[in-house]
Amino acid sequence: MTHLNSRWLWYPLALGFAALVAMPILVLLLSWSEVDSSIWQHLWDTQLPTLVGNTVVLAVGVGVGVVLLGVSLAWLTSLCEFPGRRWLDWALMLPFAIPAYVLAFVFVGLLDFAGPVQSTLRDWFGSGLRLPPVRSTGGVITVLVLVFYPYVYLLARGAFMAQGRGLMEAARVLGLSPWRAFWRVALPMAWPAIGAGLALALMETLADFGAVSVFNYQTFTTAIYKTWYGFYSLSSATQLACLLLVFVLVVLMAEKRLRGQTRTASERQRAAALFPLRGVKAWAASAWCGLVFALAFVVPILQLLAWFWERGRFDLDSRYLDLVSNTLSIGAVAALLTVASALVLAFARRQYASRQMRSLVAFSNLGYALPGSLLAVAIMFAFSYLDNHLVIPLSTALGGAGKPLLLGSLAALLVAYLIRFMAVAYGPLEGALARIRPSIPQASRSLGVGGVALFWRIYLPLLLPGCLSAALLVFVDVLKEMPATLLMRPFGWDTLAVRIYALTSEGEWSRAALPALTLVLVGLLPVIGLIRRSARH
Repeated sequence: MTHLNSRWLWYPLALGFAALVAMPILVLLLSWSEVDSSIWQHLWDTQLPTLVGNTVVLAVGVGVGVVLLGVSLAWLTSLCEFPGRRWLDWALMLPFAIPAYVLAFVFVGLLDFAGPVQSTLRDWFGSGLRLPPVRSTGGVITVLVLVFYPYVYLLARGAFMAQGRGLMEAARVLGLSPWRAFWRVALPMAWPAIGAGLALALMETLADFGAVSVFNYQTFTTAIYKTWYGFYSLSSATQLACLLLVFVLVVLMAEKRLRGQTRTASERQRAAALFPLRGVKAWAASAWCGLVFALAFVVPILQLLAWFWERGRFDLDSRYLDLVSNTLSIGAVAALLTVASALVLAFARRQYASRQMRSLVAFSNLGYALPGSLLAVAIMFAFSYLDNHLVIPLSTALGGAGKPLLLGSLAALLVAYLIRFMAVAYGPLEGALARIRPSIPQASRSLGVGGVALFWRIYLPLLLPGCLSAALLVFVDVLKEMPATLLMRPFGWDTLAVRIYALTSEGEWSRAALPALTLVLVGLLPVIGLIRRSARH
């Protein structure tokens, strides 16, 4: 490589990453070439209608919940003044750090019939007291809403703060009350941001495996796992994943349509709250925001600490250190690989801003919309085909053992992470690269510094903060990723997320607290960075 702006370098690389993302989608479509009618008949008779119904109900319930919760909290913290607003403004972002499956087993452990809440209430009010069962549709929707509302909250908060004082004052001059001004001015202009947050929450809901497993709530992700490991049919699991992809595409199309029909506000961001609340309204706002924060973050953390002290601390042994080592090592390798790949895409997009290059880069970042379970079955289906038709025959011909090398390997798992989290790394890197003015590399070339030396001596030092931010985001996402890791990990190779799944499957809430707390503490790192950046802005 002699020049960073070589067309023959960047286009093949961008095309290769786009092909990598296209591979699982193509595999899903090709999987329909052979259909096991007996398995599909069994699925139709026993599960498929329930899976579709549960998925629709879950998506609608979580969608309504995150919008109500996220928009109300964003409106209060960005446009109103009330006791505690300053610290609740950033505290309401902290639930980002808690994986959905962690909050799920905390709620089940607390509210189940034998849990401390119901046991205490029976002691107080008699043995006949019964609360509604927590393992229900309402229970899983509540948990997912509490986990995913920050997507809507963060984006809606930014949209509300970007709406200048002039818009709201004009609405007030025209006779609108604060409530009517919200409905007729602030909310319509914030809909694109709300829709983007809603789409992220719904994609995470469709991709969730751990939380719905804790609640024994049947969705496509659980059915994919059971079909693979119960019926030993990778092709049928792949076909189920294809149906899950249909739901994801519907969400993406709806979000794109919403963005196309509305426009965001363009006024300068305000520095102060707009509506000071007094009396009952002020304390009601504080109570509502505080209640959500307590349920989504404080109560889970306190319960995990209690369980850790009760039982989890005794699991601090060499086996736990092996789990931590596996988790950190796979996270570090995946972060390094993904950041390097995203950096290539960012440079390709900068060097050639053609329509074809923009399309290739955009397509390469679509992997985040693909659930981990979907990626797992698609990649393993492709690698199984390569093993059976290429690796094993070649190994046998060369006198080798003739065993599959790709299926169930760490390489397959890293490919899944790369596809899924490319967009996570690309965002910070694109922003960091955009802040480097073209005059800087031009001046370097005029002084005789070009090619690889230009990258190492000019670009990399300036991009280092963005690279570190991208690596941290990918690292934490890989640590929390459960479906892909559970389905694709090599035999006997466990991570903290897999350990949590194994313990919660057996009802060992106390023992699951130690790995859960570890993931939460690591997950707080990017959230703290997000809070600091939000405070600066």
